[in-house]
Amino acid sequence: MKKILITLLKVGISASILGYLVWDAHRNEVFANLLEQPKHWGLLALALASCSTAVLLTLIRWCYLVRALGVPLRMRDALRIGFLGYLFNLAPMGIVGGDLLKGVMLARHQKGKYAEALASVFVDRITGLYLLFVVASAAIVLTGFWNVGAVRWVCNATLLVTAIGTLAVVVVLLPDRTEGRSTRWIGRLPYVGPPLLQIVDAVQMYRRRLPVLAAAAAMSIAVHSLFTLGVFLIASGLYDRVPALGMHFVLSPLSAAAGVLPLPMGPFEFVLDRLYPYAPVVGGGAMTAGQGLVIALGYRIITVLIAAVGVCYYLSSRAELAEALHDAELEADPEPIDHVLAGQTAA
Repeated sequence: MKKILITLLKVGISASILGYLVWDAHRNEVFANLLEQPKHWGLLALALASCSTAVLLTLIRWCYLVRALGVPLRMRDALRIGFLGYLFNLAPMGIVGGDLLKGVMLARHQKGKYAEALASVFVDRITGLYLLFVVASAAIVLTGFWNVGAVRWVCNATLLVTAIGTLAVVVVLLPDRTEGRSTRWIGRLPYVGPPLLQIVDAVQMYRRRLPVLAAAAAMSIAVHSLFTLGVFLIASGLYDRVPALGMHFVLSPLSAAAGVLPLPMGPFEFVLDRLYPYAPVVGGGAMTAGQGLVIALGYRIITVLIAAVGVCYYLSSRAELAEALHDAELEADPEPIDHVLAGQTAA
């Protein structure tokens, strides 16, 4: 009952955020103007291709992280499990998120490799999330967006999170001379301690596989770049005058980073919609409130189209999936960090 109430609360908050954004866009006649102006369908098709490539690259990244732990995962199995996880992250069915489902399905395929399966999922998500902040921070510094007064606090918060994350990564990956005592205290922190300790344990499994982590980091940068390009192409396909691609490397990652909040929808759309009016448009001027929501909804439509691949896998493996869901629901009580790490599907 508690989990049902929490789910309803999350859906209610998401619906409230989206409802406000839709009302604001309607007030500014954004939807009416969108219907009247021409669309560049070729750019929208390129946006779909860019985002699809990004999703495919995330699954390839996860496959190599799994193999680095000695788990013999075939690429076709990684794609099947990965697209199912993407589908469940996009539209969670019940209480199970896509990351936990991926770990459980992999563990069922590889008996005796449960710890490695979950570690690969955790590290895959953490790598993507950390590099998301790195990309955003680099773009903030290069574009000077942190000098814009109204969004300065968002930029400063992003830079701070990136600095803290970098320090944490260095500390966790350094050789441990204390036989684990240096990190055990994390598990005693109230509420966040146990899940944080799970993350630390997962990352430390890759201490002797730094080249693999470096390759995963490089792939993550490529993933975020492709998603950013996708958002830029969506904006250019819907509107004639939009911020430059370089500015989108601030707008898109910052908005995607908001997806770390455990809500089905809303944070990404809200942040993107609020940031667009402050970003300079090529040729002068600025975008209006509500246009960012339209672009975000266009991105959501593309993610649904990509998730259709997961639907095909779902229909062909319903029996196996039902057993995996049952196991995943047992693992989700108490919830580990699945809903925290799920975040934005872009990571």
